[in-house]
Amino acid sequence: MPHSADPKLISGNANQTLAKGIARRMSMHRGTSLTLVDAKVRRFNDAEIFVEVYENVRGEDMFIIQPTSNPANDNLMELLIMADALRRSSAARITAVIPYFGYARQDRRTKARTPITAKLVANMIAEAGIERVLTMDLHAAQIQGFFDIPVDNLYASPVFALDLKHAFRGRMDDVMVVSPDVGGVARARELAKRIGAPLAIVDKRREKPGEVADMTVIGDVSGKTCVIVDDICDTAGTLCKAAETLLEVGASEVHAYISHGVLSGPAVGRIDDSVMKSLVITDSIEPTQPVRDSERIRIVPTAPMFAQAIMNIWNGTSVSSLFDHETLGPIYEGLYTQD
Repeated sequence: MPHSADPKLISGNANQTLAKGIARRMSMHRGTSLTLVDAKVRRFNDAEIFVEVYENVRGEDMFIIQPTSNPANDNLMELLIMADALRRSSAARITAVIPYFGYARQDRRTKARTPITAKLVANMIAEAGIERVLTMDLHAAQIQGFFDIPVDNLYASPVFALDLKHAFRGRMDDVMVVSPDVGGVARARELAKRIGAPLAIVDKRREKPGEVADMTVIGDVSGKTCVIVDDICDTAGTLCKAAETLLEVGASEVHAYISHGVLSGPAVGRIDDSVMKSLVITDSIEPTQPVRDSERIRIVPTAPMFAQAIMNIWNGTSVSSLFDHETLGPIYEGLYTQD
């Protein structure tokens, strides 16, 4: 049995802001002060990663909060080394809380002699001594099957549904959810169902990776407030092109809701210069300063959802209850209070 009356949280360097937010939310729920375990993650001169935990974790239920975002390799190694340090310190159970699971886009062989890196990473995580994974909006749902340990995959759509109903209150009848490609239809349909909105699809055809050759809109978006829904926004080229295409065929305005704001390279500049009214992302990845400074980009918090999920795992209760925005509503009370 754990030695303490609370779960223990530890964080690497990938997203300490989110980790501290989760600790604050759990402190509010439990009525006790819950802080991150005192530890240091540093690098030697040759960039080797070294982890030292300063608190006793023997027999404790440990939760490592560490998205494997950019720099993906460094953050992944931090996660694995922290897990090894905790395992060798006799932690009772180690759960990896990975808000953004890097390498998820390499989930299948698209051509000959290529790797399935998502499976390799899953093997490494299990081998490091991690016994459970908690993540959000995996790029492909079947990645859960790559793991030989339990995986809880949360969804941003219930939080997005709450945000949409607040941001577009009084004009929800004009909202239409749009999938930016055929592969994302299931995700877009799920959100459309939650808010009672119609669905359209942007069919894109690539000539080569990273470039969009042609786009066609499937569905009538005339006069609609279009909301593009996707899991990842990287360089934002496809997203901005889709927004332009929607306006060309009659949409009144375009917004986007993206689970993971990778936003690398020219992404922020493209979004600021685009025809989109707004881009809403979660804080699964630590926002850079340009992202924070952008007037077009808004960040919704995931700390309330992850805090509740961690407590449910620790208590041995259902995590799937958090898939319902009606369940999440009280957790986000105050953030989306109707005027």
